[in-house]
Amino acid sequence: MARQSISFTKPNDEWLKAQVDSNEYSSKSELVNDLIRQARKQQLQIDWIRAKLDRAEASGFTEDSKTDILAQSKSLLNG
Repeated sequence: MARQSISFTKPNDEWLKAQVDSNEYSSKSELVNDLIRQARKQQLQIDWIRAKLDRAEASGFTEDSKTDILAQSKSLLNG
């Protein structure tokens, strides 16, 4: 594993220490790695949603009413 040296602001360092002191994590390194994993997972979800929105926009817009769209959706769901 790559070793890094990073600095934290006082409030962030105190928060990290509190998480370790509460036995939530065994070390600040473990906590920082977990936060990075969570951020990466969140970014994947954001990218997936963005791709869906891009495809939806590229497919064009409709002039159908809300009622028509709802009826079409129900029809597709019910087969």
